[in-house]
Amino acid sequence: MSESRVILEVKGLKKYFPVHRGDKTLFVKAIDGIDFEVREGETVGLVGESGSGKSTTAYCVIGMYSVTDGTIVFKGKDISCASAQRPLELKRDMQIVFQDPGTSLNPQHTIYKILELPLKVHGLAKGHELHDRIVQLLESVELPESYLYKYPRMIGGGERQMVAIARALATNPSFMILDEPTSSLDVSVQAKIINMLLRLQKEYNLSYLFITHDLSLMRNVATRVVIMYLGKIAEMAPTEIFFRSPQHPYTQMLLSSIPVVTQQEEDLKPKKIKSQGEIPSPVNVPPGCSFNTRCPFVKPECYERDPVMVQVGPDHFVRCNLFT
Repeated sequence: MSESRVILEVKGLKKYFPVHRGDKTLFVKAIDGIDFEVREGETVGLVGESGSGKSTTAYCVIGMYSVTDGTIVFKGKDISCASAQRPLELKRDMQIVFQDPGTSLNPQHTIYKILELPLKVHGLAKGHELHDRIVQLLESVELPESYLYKYPRMIGGGERQMVAIARALATNPSFMILDEPTSSLDVSVQAKIINMLLRLQKEYNLSYLFITHDLSLMRNVATRVVIMYLGKIAEMAPTEIFFRSPQHPYTQMLLSSIPVVTQQEEDLKPKKIKSQGEIPSPVNVPPGCSFNTRCPFVKPECYERDPVMVQVGPDHFVRCNLFT
């Protein structure tokens, strides 16, 4: 995988949101200087707790948010501008599937109209060809032709998410962002959606940026895992190495908290690390390492020096003062 072409490269990405308090303007540093890449045909799992900045990262990449600083390069082209300034062919090649299909699908439109829109906007089909293409999209996500004239409210949550995935596929993209695509679904449906996404990735040679808070899901889905904490990357590594040898205290804490059902799985987990303190406010991130309020291995320099990312193994990087 290391020899695969880099399709997306994020460098020094920052996204700050102003917060006005009286006559003072503070900033929520939702993303505070991150670097990562997605290679052709792979799935990068971007993982973190609520407020870590993972969805904001996705929205910057797709162009929903303008960036405060840094660059986003897609297939060798700088796309750091907002979506409105991006060329149409770029919008075709990058798509996103949102967490809740109940809010991302127009309730006033039939499934046919929902899938017709991107095909018409991008001039990809017309006439009888348009109908045939829409039926093909439904079949690709394992839905029958009889769904064409149903409304989103008439089908289940899993089926709505399948429609959302079909809509994303309509423009023949090479890169897709999956923003927690199964978190709002019943457990019985989640596996079906995941297996379908893996099949579609092979069939269409797709590259995925998979946003989630579920580390156990990434074990079976991701090629590489990127862990975010308070707007920064704590650790990133190939999936197998990541689960076998996590290095950052925060990562070890997350992995040790994953529920398991067998003693064999329990033996593979890192030693239990007890979290202390509270998650700081993103408006008032502490100086030094942002994890210093919770880290059981905190050192004096952690309160003063913000750690830098260092390489600790093949394609394995950690941002922690324990390694510098």
